[in-house]
Amino acid sequence: MLREPPYPTVLKPYGHALLALARKRKEIVCIGGDLTRQTETDLFRDEIPERFFNAGMAEANMIGIASGLARAGYVVFVNTFGVFCTRRCFDQIAMSIAYPGLNVKIVGFMPGLSSPGGPSHQAIEDVALMRALPNMTVIEPADAIETRQIVNAIADHPGPVYLRLKRGEIPLIFGDDHRFEIGRARLLGPRDEGEVLIIAAGMMIPAALAAARTLCENGVSAAVINSPTIKPLDAGTISPFAARSRIVITAENHTIIGGLGSAVAEAMAEAGMAKPLRRVGIADRFAESGSREFLFQRYGLGTQDIIQAGWNGLGIDKPIPIAPVLEAAAGAYAPV
Repeated sequence: MLREPPYPTVLKPYGHALLALARKRKEIVCIGGDLTRQTETDLFRDEIPERFFNAGMAEANMIGIASGLARAGYVVFVNTFGVFCTRRCFDQIAMSIAYPGLNVKIVGFMPGLSSPGGPSHQAIEDVALMRALPNMTVIEPADAIETRQIVNAIADHPGPVYLRLKRGEIPLIFGDDHRFEIGRARLLGPRDEGEVLIIAAGMMIPAALAAARTLCENGVSAAVINSPTIKPLDAGTISPFAARSRIVITAENHTIIGGLGSAVAEAMAEAGMAKPLRRVGIADRFAESGSREFLFQRYGLGTQDIIQAGWNGLGIDKPIPIAPVLEAAAGAYAPV
């Protein structure tokens, strides 16, 4: 079941899920980098301080601590902003976590252009970095329901995981019947298949659903696949739908180089699929400061950008339909 936008929101679904898990499992430990409240781990710190470690603003050292705890038998959750836990300590992750395949879950907040902090805080290449590492699983949930389920799933998954999370108010897009599985993509609709197939993850799911709805209302059948696991990509689910479509569009809050779009392109090429592909995401550039709404529109991550990619890709000689703008009240979340 899918809810209708604008979506209701909740606060700290990751923090509550991690704390609930730690209450039941004594091997769960939590490490932070001076961003406890911002990464929802203040809940963990306040209730289970003996298993909470603040490494300060020393991310490379934080990864070393996580490696040692994992070797001692703990399941380690490392929490900070995405730029700080990928770009800043990439070599330590490669050599101390990924190479030995340790049971460390790296949780990076503020993906892509969700941060108003400019290039120093916008993780636009984190998926590409983590995808390149052997043994690393890469996951990006779309909503609070998926986030809660993912915490439990990655704790049971042996080996390193990079989890990419939005900060702040998290939308409720899926119903309680939604089920997340590592390595599994799922068709969301609004059609079972279509001329246009949109493959999206994370914060781009609301825009992908809105774009598909507008296309369908204007005579172009469209379907959306949610791919929360970016590595390993579920090519077995994606490829048959892609083969039956006329054009494939990927939508990601990340540079179009090395992320979801690249993963889908690789899968299509390996399947021998001669199909047009359009990648909606951040072009090969750094962004600036601003709100989510401003940045998504300025850098081509909005609903209208997905509609345009499908309309122009099909070569339709009619005016491009305009997606309706949804007003979101306080505490609600609407696609850009």
